[in-house]
Amino acid sequence: MFDLNELERAHAIVGQAVTATPAHAWPLLAERLGTQVLVKHENHTPIGAFKVRGGLVYLERLKRERPNVPGIISATRGNHGQSLAFAASRHGVPAVIYVPRGNSVEKNRAMKTFGAELVEHGEDFQAAREEAGRHAQFAGLHMVPSFHPDLVLGVATYALELFRSAPDLDILYVPIGQGSGICGCIMARDLLGLKTEIVGVQSTEAPSYALSFAAGKVVTTETSNTLADGMATRIPDPEALTIIRKGASRIVEVTDDEVAAAIRAYWTDTHNLAEGAGAAALAAALQEKTKLQGKRVGLVLSGGNIDFDLFRQWVGTGAPATA
Repeated sequence: MFDLNELERAHAIVGQAVTATPAHAWPLLAERLGTQVLVKHENHTPIGAFKVRGGLVYLERLKRERPNVPGIISATRGNHGQSLAFAASRHGVPAVIYVPRGNSVEKNRAMKTFGAELVEHGEDFQAAREEAGRHAQFAGLHMVPSFHPDLVLGVATYALELFRSAPDLDILYVPIGQGSGICGCIMARDLLGLKTEIVGVQSTEAPSYALSFAAGKVVTTETSNTLADGMATRIPDPEALTIIRKGASRIVEVTDDEVAAAIRAYWTDTHNLAEGAGAAALAAALQEKTKLQGKRVGLVLSGGNIDFDLFRQWVGTGAPATA
């Protein structure tokens, strides 16, 4: 998909807008897991999520190769759309973003504030994506997919930062939505010649990649009703699945309750706020705690864009205490 020189160049492009995010070893998290743990804080980017990196690299190439592009269009549950809106505004390119009805109010507001035209359509991400594709043809806009080599190249820059600072990680847990994040981690690890085991994480309520990983082919689901909207995927990308099956050891499924407990653990142990997908890696590590003793564990906190109402439900008043 790309080589190390291309990854280094992408890191320089991303670095013009995003400083390297920290990777912290939190003592209370280490105590909770019973082993060494390092958290890569992609919640500390200008949009509060790792996807900003992919949008910056994608728009840089698009604008360079098509300087007169009339505009872009895509679909999202939030972070992908924020990434594109943020990057498009830096290049002076109009952006139209489709979201499903009932999407995150805060993420919708952020996309509008970054300059995107927001359109609500359908009951889930897949319906919004299909309608965005139809409108792209009608309006002559450039359709940005949810998975693309340039998006993977961009988000792989966080893995480059992490693996260069901690090349001795034994295992890295990565949440899976459309697959760019885990594919970027696999690519960066392989390009650096490291042996870190990479484990994907999905929701039990949206397990399309987990089912596909086990079956060896694309398996779709009828619903994706997880509250962790960054993992709410019904139809896996075939190219992403190929990379994941080749480079990941397995995919762990976590429940919404386990995700909620991980969000509370991040809050109490690190005072960082994680969204559902952002806490999924910790939820998986806690589920596999007995397997991790004596290992150096990496966790990708992929984003912190959680709705306030969900925050109150999972973290605030009325939420169960986190031991």
